Amino acid sequence: MIVIAGTVRIDPSRLNVARLEMEKMLEASRREDGCIEYSYAVDVIDSGLVRIFEVWRDKAALDRHFQAPHLASWRLAWPAIGISDRKLSIYDVSAVAPL
Repeated sequence: MIVIAGTVRIDPSRLNVARLEMEKMLEASRREDGCIEYSYAVDVIDSGLVRIFEVWRDKAALDRHFQAPHLASWRLAWPAIGISDRKLSIYDVSAVAPL
């Protein structure tokens, strides 16, 4: 299992426009084969900080995601919605258990 976690910054004044683009990305990504979870969350205290959390079945599913047309469209939208300071990490998870 592969986990992607991190943050991006979005200009808070563009958050409503960004939300429309984020919804398109979420809906398309969640339909992909191998996507277990895909979410964005605006930070409760810092409205310009968006937390990203993704879970993929395996690296092959993630690699296919990176080639998906909706990901290319999402990246093209970044300048218009003011995305910056992208900080994402990839984790290769061998086991998961409830806390």
